[in-house]
Amino acid sequence: MALLEIRNLTKIFHQSDSPFGGKSAGGLKSGGGLTREVRAVDDVSLDIQAGETLGLVGESGSGKSTLGRLILRLIEPTSGSISFQGRDLRSASGAEMRRVRRDLQIIFQDPFASLDPRFRVEDIVAEPLIIHGDSQGDSREDIGRRVVELLRAVGLDESALRRYPHEFSGGQRQRVGIARALALRPKFIVCDEPVSALDVSVGAQIVNLLAQLQRDFGLTYLFISHSMPVVRYLSTRIAVMYRGKIVEVGDTEQITGRPAHAYTRSLLEATPELLA
Repeated sequence: MALLEIRNLTKIFHQSDSPFGGKSAGGLKSGGGLTREVRAVDDVSLDIQAGETLGLVGESGSGKSTLGRLILRLIEPTSGSISFQGRDLRSASGAEMRRVRRDLQIIFQDPFASLDPRFRVEDIVAEPLIIHGDSQGDSREDIGRRVVELLRAVGLDESALRRYPHEFSGGQRQRVGIARALALRPKFIVCDEPVSALDVSVGAQIVNLLAQLQRDFGLTYLFISHSMPVVRYLSTRIAVMYRGKIVEVGDTEQITGRPAHAYTRSLLEATPELLA
């Protein structure tokens, strides 16, 4: 059994188009505009095995990030099923999802926006432990030791504890976000374009860190990116997404060496070094 099974997952958003702007009370725009459906994710089925990295690649607007958030139920699907360790997540109650979220975490794209600027780093990393009760029965000192361990795991030392996010570089902020995602010892992490807001050298350091953490903690990743070279480096398998659909899935060597779909070939042709 796969760790995560997605079947026929669909998310439809509704957009209103009108040259006059403004919505009516019924959700239609005034001036005769009509509401149209946008299938951000369209009948997607995927399996993700424990311990692997499935790279999800496609251009901006293809539905990659929406799919990642659907899996975690940060947004609700229109239809389809999501199963984690054999448990149906779509039918899970709020209390059940709260328990499951210990095992399902996310690293966000923007390290500038994903950290609360009012919190010190020690509070940011400790927050999941407190909210989810992982620190129940532990003293403040025990929680503090755990936070220090997490920071060291991502390459930060104790000097970071009392500092605020604005005092760090983008790469350091992303390391704080990774430490927060690791706090509850999750099994599965959605990495939602975690290096796209960073420069190339810093992004490479974060990618290497994620690979090391996967080995150290036995993690499973859905790694979302528009960059085929990054996905090829980190992923066991690759799924290619185009206009809300998965158009091709296969082992990394197969996808980068013998792509079957024209869109996959166009992504590879945009990065000539992969064609060598």
